[in-house]
Amino acid sequence: MRLVFVEAMPGSKIDGATFWLDDGKPVIGMTLRFDRIDNFWFVLRHEIEHVLREDGKADADVLIDSDLGSETDGIAECEARANEAGADFCVPRGQLDDFVARVQPYFSEKKVLLFAQRINVHPGLVVGQLQRRLKRHDFLRKHQVKIRDCALQSADSDGWGSFSE
Repeated sequence: MRLVFVEAMPGSKIDGATFWLDDGKPVIGMTLRFDRIDNFWFVLRHEIEHVLREDGKADADVLIDSDLGSETDGIAECEARANEAGADFCVPRGQLDDFVARVQPYFSEKKVLLFAQRINVHPGLVVGQLQRRLKRHDFLRKHQVKIRDCALQSADSDGWGSFSE
């Protein structure tokens, strides 16, 4: 399997893509257009789900994912499964459901940080899932740390001032 990072085209809403090489090996491409820890791990796990299920392999389709997780109505079954896998990887659904049921509507930074510590995940992952669920994308945004520089240090990439050969 290959993982590559490509700078997003201006105005595009593409987060990731999965396709298969002629030798049957998968390639995951990610744009990192949202330079946040929650989006990075969600998109990566989403694309890994496509690989695990071999989505698009038989018909040589490229699965291009734009605005991942933005809408659930009318999307392909493979996309819904991949969205679920990505979200569950970031914060296990049962644990998030339990946390929300116990705390809502009294979310605080302290409660979110303690919950993230208890389930042993970065607070930015919890914040990302809560933002989506609460439809409050400003909520505790400072915990969604940037990931691009860290990811690009040891990866194949094209754009951001450097180009793969």
